[in-house]
Amino acid sequence: MRLRLALPKGRLLAETASLLERAGLGLSNYKEGARSYRPRSTKFPDLLLKVFQEKDVPIQVAIGNYDLGICGLDWVEELVVRYPSGDLVKVDALGYGKIDLYAVVSRYAGVTSVREINDRFDTVRIVSEYQNLAESFARNMRLRSFKVLPIWGAAEVYPPESADIAIMAQTAVNGLMEQSLIPLTRILTSSAFLIANKNSLANADMSNLLTCLRPLEVEAEEEPPLPATAEVKGETVAEDEREVRLALPDGHQQRPTMEFLSKAGLNISDYTEALQTRRPTLALSGVSVKVIRPQDMPLQVANGNFDLAITGEDWLKDHLYRFPSSPVEKILDLGFGRVTVVAVVSRDLTINDARELSNLVKGGRLATIRVASEYVNIADKYARDKHLERYKVIPTWGASEAFLPEDADLLIENTETGETLDRHNLKIIDTLFQSSACLISNRNTLSQPLKKDRIEHIIKVMEKTAKGG
Repeated sequence: MRLRLALPKGRLLAETASLLERAGLGLSNYKEGARSYRPRSTKFPDLLLKVFQEKDVPIQVAIGNYDLGICGLDWVEELVVRYPSGDLVKVDALGYGKIDLYAVVSRYAGVTSVREINDRFDTVRIVSEYQNLAESFARNMRLRSFKVLPIWGAAEVYPPESADIAIMAQTAVNGLMEQSLIPLTRILTSSAFLIANKNSLANADMSNLLTCLRPLEVEAEEEPPLPATAEVKGETVAEDEREVRLALPDGHQQRPTMEFLSKAGLNISDYTEALQTRRPTLALSGVSVKVIRPQDMPLQVANGNFDLAITGEDWLKDHLYRFPSSPVEKILDLGFGRVTVVAVVSRDLTINDARELSNLVKGGRLATIRVASEYVNIADKYARDKHLERYKVIPTWGASEAFLPEDADLLIENTETGETLDRHNLKIIDTLFQSSACLISNRNTLSQPLKKDRIEHIIKVMEKTAKGG
């Protein structure tokens, strides 16, 4: 039986590569900047290795697509707290990648304990990437009423205006203090873990591989105490009902957005590629700016946390497919960040369109069509519109091209040039739509008299620039 090991991208990659090198696996192409998601091992030539975004690893191991995986304990617990009787087994702590998960509040909130939060708010708004751990935290703290707001990242920027508590990971408490956040409690301490599928662990011969992967004894580090917070109690942040709240993107859209704003004459400070702060300053009176994930913008605008946002039309469509009555609408096409959203399969699959893919199920070659995508709602709508026989959508957190062909049959992805798809032996069988950066707003916000003039000014300036003025 061929063993399968899922490896992480991102923050754990370098130290995981070092561990595997010390273990003598003789890996190729597992390093920062590698273009392949399929490294090979000279020590275990039959071992199937695949690289995923870290938060995808526990899911892949739990459902049995992979026998072993390496990822942070935080993402393991995020899955286990929702599926406590699942097939995920924690094998060993690997001794690196330490990070703490905190419940934090803004230093301007004027509170220093969960009890004060409970007493102060009718409904406590909790924002986090860790949706299941956030809900578990709220129940353990016996919050009377709470609402968990799931996001893709940048939780630190939401309190106090858009959330009361953020559940977020941080390597050091000082990092929280620098962001004007106060830790209420440490939820867990995470580090890299070797995990396994329970059935694989019981039935497959992993002894040689496990011997290589098990680390030296790791000494437990004493957890530092949380800092005292009494000195900030009572501080408040003033809210201006006339202030326009603008969300700008991080990630791939950040550089072209910076260039667009500069061209528009909207001078902005501290919105740089290094991103030292998620609260840059715009040289425009009465406008506040936050930098968040573009994936989160449509829902945040719908909830009234922002008046305007620059995101991709792809993420707006994904939101509207799930919430067709949402008050979010596109105001302007900004003309940059153009990509094409496409349906993709492996070149080894001898089909040319969705109908032929569906025929594979009808003919018994596929039991279920596995559709992988970050665009969960777009993928689901596409599968329904194309009348795919027996399909399931697999949510991913990035690096989606790695899923084909072993872990998915169809991918709904965006592409700019098609080079990445070619490099991973993938082919396009359908084009869904073209997407570019756009300015979005909440239609209810546009009618607010106190903000109307400022919003119209921003729209006018951006519209002129988008049209080449």
